[in-house]
Amino acid sequence: MTAHTVEYIRYRIPEQKSAEFLAAYTRAAAQLAASPHCTDYELARCEEDFEHFILRITWTSTEDHIEGFRTSELFPDFLAEIRPYISHIEEMRHYKPTAVRGTGASVPTLYAWAGGAEAFGRLTSAFYDKVLKDDLLAPLFEGLDPHHAEHVALWLGEVFGGPPAYSETQGGHGHMVAKHMGRGITEPQRRRWVNLIQDAADEAGLPTDAEFRSAFLAYVEWGTRLAVYFSGPDAAPPAEQPVPRWNWGAAPPYQG
Repeated sequence: MTAHTVEYIRYRIPEQKSAEFLAAYTRAAAQLAASPHCTDYELARCEEDFEHFILRITWTSTEDHIEGFRTSELFPDFLAEIRPYISHIEEMRHYKPTAVRGTGASVPTLYAWAGGAEAFGRLTSAFYDKVLKDDLLAPLFEGLDPHHAEHVALWLGEVFGGPPAYSETQGGHGHMVAKHMGRGITEPQRRRWVNLIQDAADEAGLPTDAEFRSAFLAYVEWGTRLAVYFSGPDAAPPAEQPVPRWNWGAAPPYQG
């Protein structure tokens, strides 16, 4: 769970002052954007009552907000812009996220967009067929478990937003990492792995739109670079962790 803190500030601004209030926060936001303690921010206006605004600021921690941002050289300029509106604050508090979280169905998961379990089954089947014929990668997979491709399909499906089948049948992130310990994967082998899985994605008929493929490749790069690290001589196994959950990142799917 993230250690970030979310600060909420509720304002009640008379409607005749709302334009200058928004202009002031537009200027003040430059200080938030420049702060290494600020993760993101958003000022929202109530649809039912235009006098109500909520400012949401995500800080790296409550301490970083109070002892970092407020004592920094950025704060005086920030305060100068918002000072006229401090008396209009109805609530200003810090909140910690809980375990109750998730996404709605308005944006499909990468798993659903790819075609679900069948698509990832086709992907790993095509991929390992290529791997076992590849002179650079075949030695890494000598004596391959006949169910390996199925297990990787479950892993990828869970990573991309599908059911937790890998976690329930195999284990979490640590279980996958353990399979790479001591294997001494080289950068050329990693790069070949990346190239072959992209070829396999084409062969398996995975979506080719820019948004899906950029997210897909982002995970492949992240995962293979971790594999190289954990396969090295000095790597220590990580603490038990859940399977990572990948999302669309900067660009959600285009749905015309």
